[in-house]
Amino acid sequence: MNEKSRKMNEVISQNRVKLHLFEPSQRSIWTIVGKEKEHWLDPESNFCSCSGYYFGMLKNKKPCYHIESIHIARQEKKFDIIKFSDEEYDSFISSILDEL
Repeated sequence: MNEKSRKMNEVISQNRVKLHLFEPSQRSIWTIVGKEKEHWLDPESNFCSCSGYYFGMLKNKKPCYHIESIHIARQEKKFDIIKFSDEEYDSFISSILDEL
């Protein structure tokens, strides 16, 4: 198993993929809990907020392992769903932006 596969397996097996679901609107935000901070992802756009994504895309146009991890976690239904009310959406987004 190569390093990337090991990391992806670790992310999924440790339940670090999170779907933050806002109700009743059903807006959703995906995150992966990293070693130092939480990373925001948009699986449909293949975007991740981690520095590995940024530098990987600049250097060799390859996304980080978080992107592949989230796709696998979704296929295998191995992610935690955390529900919020729509009123909490703005403060949730603010906290994500504060971490960037």
